[in-house]
Amino acid sequence: MTELTRLTALQLLSGYENGAFTPVDVTRAVLARAEEIQPRVNAFVRFDTEEALARAEESAGRWRRGEPQGLLDGVPVTVKDILLQRGGPTLRGSKTVNPQGSWTQDAPSVARMREHGAVFVARTTTPEFGWKGVTDSPLSGVTRNPYDRARTSGGSSGGSAAAVALGAGPLSLGTDGGGSVRIPASFCGIFGLKPTYGRVPLFPASAFGTLSHVGPMTRDAADAALLLDVISAPDSRDWSQLAPPSTSYRTHLDEGVKGLRIAYSPALGGQVAVRPAVAAAVRGAVSKLAELGAYIEEADPDFADPVEAFHTLWFSGAARVAQSLSREQRDQLDPGLREITTAGARYSALEYLAAMDVRAELGRRMGLFHETYDLLVTPTMPITAFEAGAEVPKGSGHRRWTGWTPFTYPFNMTQQPAATVPCGVDADGLPIGVQLVGARHQDALVLRAAHALYESGAAATIPAPPAGS
Repeated sequence: MTELTRLTALQLLSGYENGAFTPVDVTRAVLARAEEIQPRVNAFVRFDTEEALARAEESAGRWRRGEPQGLLDGVPVTVKDILLQRGGPTLRGSKTVNPQGSWTQDAPSVARMREHGAVFVARTTTPEFGWKGVTDSPLSGVTRNPYDRARTSGGSSGGSAAAVALGAGPLSLGTDGGGSVRIPASFCGIFGLKPTYGRVPLFPASAFGTLSHVGPMTRDAADAALLLDVISAPDSRDWSQLAPPSTSYRTHLDEGVKGLRIAYSPALGGQVAVRPAVAAAVRGAVSKLAELGAYIEEADPDFADPVEAFHTLWFSGAARVAQSLSREQRDQLDPGLREITTAGARYSALEYLAAMDVRAELGRRMGLFHETYDLLVTPTMPITAFEAGAEVPKGSGHRRWTGWTPFTYPFNMTQQPAATVPCGVDADGLPIGVQLVGARHQDALVLRAAHALYESGAAATIPAPPAGS
């Protein structure tokens, strides 16, 4: 049963088809694994045990009849507790959300997974309203790293990353407004993709506006392509969604990177201090891409750190989140969140529009950059996971989480697809990720390059989390 929790979604689907095991077998194993790891890493806010087993039984019947319902029939999944999932409250890591109510709607991505027969196992932890790059909240406490429980899982999709890393379902839905899929995926040694904005419909709209993306968190790129095929289907509730993709994201997955023009930026032009172990592991991944036939050139995109503009947009979104809260509810907020809501409420409309001008110029520069280069490769994070329960590493001098995530939030501003692939570990055994960034709408190319790293064995340098995690 333990072996079942280590399989990818595609391996599970193959096993269902040939009768090696059933969705009920797998769901029971995954539920047992989730309950086992919960006291250790605190990845979940709610288990959906009864619903999961009922959906697994229905799926098993369909597989016996040779009539699977969709692309994910019988696959156990988890969902970040930011996205609506009918049948229970979506508390968003906050004591200010009233759990009472009908809770009858699914978010678009959740609805698509339901239509494709997925088995919903649990809701995963998030910092309050997904506001920061680590996962702890006044409501659900601290989520810990599978490789070292004294360290953070990253965030804000930290529960999803820990769940996938530890075998509590091969697929999870995360959200990413400044790195919130890629940060925890990198820290926990899994694959994470932030698709092009609008590729995955979102409802209700995020208070953080068009910075916020929904993306797959998986064991590998092939599973992410499968999940993206499902969740990129249209939903009329999102007026900013893109047109449906013209073909499956798995169609060109095996075409490799031969002939691709790839820019390698080790530190964004020296703007970022990258730890030596991280730099070495990322350099190794770049060398592998070269071995596979890509043309590699060390080149930096032409932009200065846009952090102040990002703060204007991000803090304004936080202020919008808190706008309708009473004084008593504000007093219940995470102190860091309360601080940025106050700052965000002070920005003028002209300051917000000036930040949007910075964003537009950044997008223009990256558009020109991708006329020369198919992909940009950087470290995902300049560091590995630090102490749990802290917004910034001790002694770093950073004030906010954006101080240690300089490779992620710029590409939320530009709405480009960006993925993280595990590429090594540091001396403490903590995972390191390499980030692959594509031009807008080039999600398939990002997945293809990531898949090439998996197929080449470059991502196999990440060991499984230690026994007992």
